[in-house]
Amino acid sequence: MSPDCIPELRPQLTASGEAVRLPVSNLVAPLFDSLAVAYTADPDTIGRLLARHAASVLALDYLAVSDDATDYELAMRAAESDGSLEALLAEVDGADELDPVLTPHDAIGLGTVLTRLAARARLTPNPKKAR
Repeated sequence: MSPDCIPELRPQLTASGEAVRLPVSNLVAPLFDSLAVAYTADPDTIGRLLARHAASVLALDYLAVSDDATDYELAMRAAESDGSLEALLAEVDGADELDPVLTPHDAIGLGTVLTRLAARARLTPNPKKAR
């Protein structure tokens, strides 16, 4: 994997060595910074967009665990949630860079790194499981 593929995304083993950690906090931190700046610049608009998105997410979450929700209702709430998120992200600088796009070469490289770490994690003995 080329070093400049996604510099903020460096897969690594957990401290116990039993799993692979894919740290994404470095990818989303700039988005939160931009959201804070956008809120400071226009708190009314950003506040309304945040409240609208929160309501959409809560409605979707409620339907997701409801026993009587139809697939149509879930699809409509999911679309509403996606729309409110898109409206919010449209107001935030850098949101268009949130989803990294990899070249085929870089995607294969990232997959290779993940596979190598996963194999090492699988082979790491767990003293808790040995009991």
